[in-house]
Amino acid sequence: MASTRHHGTGDPDRADDDLAPEVAAALDAFASHLEHERGRSPHTVRAYRSDLTDLLRGLPGLAALDLDRLRRRLTATHAAGAGRATVARRTAAARTFSAWAVRTGRLDHDPAARLGSPRAATVLPEVPAAEEAAAVLDAAISGATEDDPEALRDLLVLELLYGTGIRVAELCGLDLDRIDEAGRTLRVRGKGDRERTVVFGVPAARALRRWLDRGRPALATPASPAALLLGVRGGRLDPRVARTVVHRAMRAVPGTTDVGPHGLRHAAATHLLEGGADLRYVQELLGHATLSTTQLYTHVTVDRLKVVHEQAHPRA
Repeated sequence: MASTRHHGTGDPDRADDDLAPEVAAALDAFASHLEHERGRSPHTVRAYRSDLTDLLRGLPGLAALDLDRLRRRLTATHAAGAGRATVARRTAAARTFSAWAVRTGRLDHDPAARLGSPRAATVLPEVPAAEEAAAVLDAAISGATEDDPEALRDLLVLELLYGTGIRVAELCGLDLDRIDEAGRTLRVRGKGDRERTVVFGVPAARALRRWLDRGRPALATPASPAALLLGVRGGRLDPRVARTVVHRAMRAVPGTTDVGPHGLRHAAATHLLEGGADLRYVQELLGHATLSTTQLYTHVTVDRLKVVHEQAHPRA
């Protein structure tokens, strides 16, 4: 008999309510392990649950999990049109879950230990040029009138995402006591529950002061949390709303590359490096655990350098 629970995480159209009870219970325990013991973000936990639900659906019990089954499921994922990055991510989820199940005594062997993974292609991020980002922010500043708290909030969202390079979940998770307005710094809690300090510039400071003076008080209610950013009902701003804010602002300026919050994060890193910032500084600002992740942006700047060279150098 299949479990009839719905967990509210992952894809709502592909809930894990058709997993066998033993499998569903193991998935619950694994999700709890990721969140509470390994400090993974809710977004990461949802992604693991979604991937594993697809891989484990139809399994009568954990003992039936074997290498051949995992390979067939991953092959089917690829045949259905998923890219190499998706297959590689699901392979990693299967390996992590299987190893955990062995450690916790749920399996007597690790069926995913020999599971091969395709090498994900390196996709260089598309980012708006510095001039495009400036045009978007100028338009947002023009539209942020003192009697429109949402516009003041949206301007701050744009200024902080681009000005600091923080993730949208980090931005929406900020509380008021994490802000040093005088020192123009934010204390951000990122992936793996790691905390770091990031700095922001004068334009973001101006947007922050306007939001705190006129915008936030207009949206706050007695039940509002201590969040920096609030939604229209006074609750903490949802990252999905912040994504909509960014896309709307980018589309409002003709000819601008349409990106979301992650695109502004890419832009912040790329423009810092193009301006001469040290790679390790950018690593610390973005909260990357390893320098190799940050080095992706050096490829972006080299590609741009090649374009400029070809257009400008007489012997290109």
